[in-house]
Amino acid sequence: MPRSLAPLFALCLILLAPLAQASYITRALNKPVPGGVAVVDLGPGANAPSARFDGKPVLVVKEQDNWLAIVGIPLTQKPGTATLTQGTRQLPFNVGSKKYPEQRITLKNQRQVNPNPADLKRIDRELAEQIKAYRSFSPTLPSNLILDKPVNGPLSSKFGVRRFFNGEERNPHAGLDFAVPAGTPIKTPANGKVILIGDYFFNGRTVFVDHGQGFISMFCHMSKIDVQNGQTLRRGEVVGRVGSTGRATGPHMHWNVSLNDARVDPAIFIGAFQP
Repeated sequence: MPRSLAPLFALCLILLAPLAQASYITRALNKPVPGGVAVVDLGPGANAPSARFDGKPVLVVKEQDNWLAIVGIPLTQKPGTATLTQGTRQLPFNVGSKKYPEQRITLKNQRQVNPNPADLKRIDRELAEQIKAYRSFSPTLPSNLILDKPVNGPLSSKFGVRRFFNGEERNPHAGLDFAVPAGTPIKTPANGKVILIGDYFFNGRTVFVDHGQGFISMFCHMSKIDVQNGQTLRRGEVVGRVGSTGRATGPHMHWNVSLNDARVDPAIFIGAFQP
């Protein structure tokens, strides 16, 4: 190599080193934006460390010799520095920015836009049930972090979309929608345990599956539920059938993924994330 090029070659090696050293999990899942996932290196150790984000326990897995925290970042998180806590250690990581598109939906049932007082009481009760399920944290490690699609079909609505129902803004879209016919089987994307089943005002027929350590899938608007509460599922087992129950304009499969009680973009886990 010409002596004049040696410094440039050395600089390239330095710049490329972090990329070469990044773990497979980091390359696949580290999308640190609001509604995304941060993979934080906790270092080596014989025993699994515990870590918390916003006071909630996070999923910790081992890859080769290192422990990694798989941190769900809520949509409400402001871009900038965030902090993971591991015992007395404070581990900062950067949250980037991401702009989500808008979606305008027309509903014939005005109560699904502006519920009446009786509806609101029901909605509050149902929300409490679902929040409790999202905050479940079992010791079991997930069978897989790269997930299968629950159904095969095109996406009809992406995660994080700002939604306007009959011109009025409501909560952002907290999952992915797949455009598939009614009756299509919905399969669990990883091993898990059914921790909640309900028929809810907004979500219709709904199933929560705990994959382990706060890694949770939620399927809703189902026409039929094929599992029971407490049932253990193997990856690929059918949890129910696609429908249009609850607040839905037609049959589709809605899938939420939650980490440490933060709803995150399921596209990250199926290799379909778009910055």
